[in-house]
Amino acid sequence: MEASRIQDPGGPPDAVGEAPARVNLIGEHTDYAEGLVLPLPVPLWTRVELRRRKDREVRARTDLGGGDRGSYRLGEERPGRGWLDYLQGVTRSLARAGAAVRGAGLTVRSEIPAGSGLASSAALTVAAVRAFDEAFALGLSSLEVARLARAAETDFVGAPVGWMDPLAASLGCPGEALFVDVRTLAAEPLALPAALEVGVLHSGIAHRNAGGTYADRRREADAAARELGVPALRDISPGDEERIARLPPPLDRRARHVATENARVRAFVAALRAGDIAALGPLLAASHASLRDDYQVSHPDVDTLVALAGQDPDVLGARMTGGGCGGAVLLLCPSGRALAAGDRIIEAYRARTGRPGDVLLPRPPAALAAPRLG
Repeated sequence: MEASRIQDPGGPPDAVGEAPARVNLIGEHTDYAEGLVLPLPVPLWTRVELRRRKDREVRARTDLGGGDRGSYRLGEERPGRGWLDYLQGVTRSLARAGAAVRGAGLTVRSEIPAGSGLASSAALTVAAVRAFDEAFALGLSSLEVARLARAAETDFVGAPVGWMDPLAASLGCPGEALFVDVRTLAAEPLALPAALEVGVLHSGIAHRNAGGTYADRRREADAAARELGVPALRDISPGDEERIARLPPPLDRRARHVATENARVRAFVAALRAGDIAALGPLLAASHASLRDDYQVSHPDVDTLVALAGQDPDVLGARMTGGGCGGAVLLLCPSGRALAAGDRIIEAYRARTGRPGDVLLPRPPAALAAPRLG
């Protein structure tokens, strides 16, 4: 990674918090329906360096969006300030939890492209909570870190995110999938077969969780659950087809996606445990079709990217990943082939759509050898 564009203030930090990006293998738009998810933390990082202050002012600088600075006083957090809202949300959440913190100087660096569908906001909030936890000896558990990070987004930023992203950033380890039952918050690490490699391609279309389609789909999922008389769409299955069909459109399609996607997560996990790599690609294809047709969160150019990936001889399966309407596409490839496949697919994608596109993972050897951050 290139050296950071921002210069550190004098002296080493008093605390450092880091958190990874994640790609969701399968289980999209199921976490806020108390369903099943299978995120995979990946080695793209956000790092927050904290230097304690004696007053109640928070001064932050970042390389996000080309570099910026901002400041506010603890207890006077006000939304509407872009990237700074995520930090304000963290300190507001800490205060509401009774955590005793003081002012701080924060330096934020990130390797995660915003709007890529790789949970950059969760990585930022988790890294910030970790930095405050270390600096002020708060003694937070990993689950408490995830809870506070999620509250920063939902209660302050106004993004109605589910549990998957903060759990993956706080509990997960890059290279190891995390099978999460969101209803119970039970999380089980799950190793990927050595013969399998994950690739991630950016469509060049930014995705946003706050407002827009993501918030609409969450409201629709809640409405469908109410119509069905269940606490959440987690409580229906593909076998409830007749009940689902009686829902008014588009709630019928939203419910059908969640029911079938939870079933696909179970099947995907079973295939991983059995080492049945051949079963994974069709599950990814079915997930993408459901997200495109039943949940309607894809984008024509993302569909093109997935279709091009499906034509590559080294791709076992592909689908959109993340909240949708832009963002990233996941590839499963034989080990050692994802980078070359990604380069071929992006070249064809640029020619077809005129979008920039990019290979986010795997990273080329030079990037992997570079210092992780800063």
